[in-house]
Amino acid sequence: MSNRLKALAFSAVLGLGGTVAATAPSYALDKVTYGTNWLAQAEHGGFYQAVADGTYAKYGLDVSIVQGGPNAANNALLISGKIDFYMGGPQGEISAVEQGIPLVDVAAIFQKDPQILIAHPDVGVDKFEDLAKLKTLFLSKDGYLTYFEWMKANFQGFKDEQYKPYNFNPGPFLADKQSAQQGYLTSEPYEIQKQTGWEPKVFLLADNGYSPYSTMITTTQQMVDAKPDVVQRFVDASIEGWYNYLYGDNSKANELIKKDNPEITDGQIAYSIAKMKEYGIIESGDGLEKGIGCITDAHYKKFFDEMVAIKVFKPETDYTKAFTTKFVCKSVGVSLKK
Repeated sequence: MSNRLKALAFSAVLGLGGTVAATAPSYALDKVTYGTNWLAQAEHGGFYQAVADGTYAKYGLDVSIVQGGPNAANNALLISGKIDFYMGGPQGEISAVEQGIPLVDVAAIFQKDPQILIAHPDVGVDKFEDLAKLKTLFLSKDGYLTYFEWMKANFQGFKDEQYKPYNFNPGPFLADKQSAQQGYLTSEPYEIQKQTGWEPKVFLLADNGYSPYSTMITTTQQMVDAKPDVVQRFVDASIEGWYNYLYGDNSKANELIKKDNPEITDGQIAYSIAKMKEYGIIESGDGLEKGIGCITDAHYKKFFDEMVAIKVFKPETDYTKAFTTKFVCKSVGVSLKK
């Protein structure tokens, strides 16, 4: 990277229509767009941090964060070339490979998928296997077709009769003590405890063997081939953003998050950050040793093999086309950790 691009630049932070942008008027920066997979939240904090504190500008980038949501189609925008990067996941990218769509994961911000199952306290559900004793499991259709199949294949007692559709309303679960529901580690437990006053039992699938990465930086093969320097700078700056968000002053990033998503609260943000740290969602395994964002072939292959075993993917699929390790595992930003 040239000295010009490494020079520190003052950035102006703009938020409009769900988009956050950083600009540096002193010289032209490379414009980059990153589409998230949901409304702005602490789980996207490192990207907002790199906008707010000028890290992207320091790396010669003018970054716009395009938030996802129920009506967003950021994955389609990536495929069509309307945005440069997307917050994907290995299941989506391997599926794209099977369809001949050249999407590539270039960094894995979450080493663990925050997917959980939630049970009532004091009903004899003390470990993951105990969930098989419950009458009902409220799951989304995607969950039923993926990790529930994985659960049936790897643990005794889980059966299709337990499944009921989850409509993203905790009411049916709260009304039935002999049930469990899916959730996100950093979200549903907070809301349930806030509404009921009691703390639910939480079982993180990743801590029981379910192995997908999550919150990826995903792009196209064309971008990797044509602009590897831009990809590297975006990855490095995002990683630094995450270290600063977790261990530095994240107040400006949180203000940007709340500007894009006015419904998010300071309490929810603080809870999410605490749980990401407590469970090693971002820093564990290879990410702990080699830096945030690390991807390894062994980890990716483990998930692919798990999904082949339950017939989600074809065994002949070349899963290695879905990711590259060339941009990560270089200990970028580790020195920022306090």
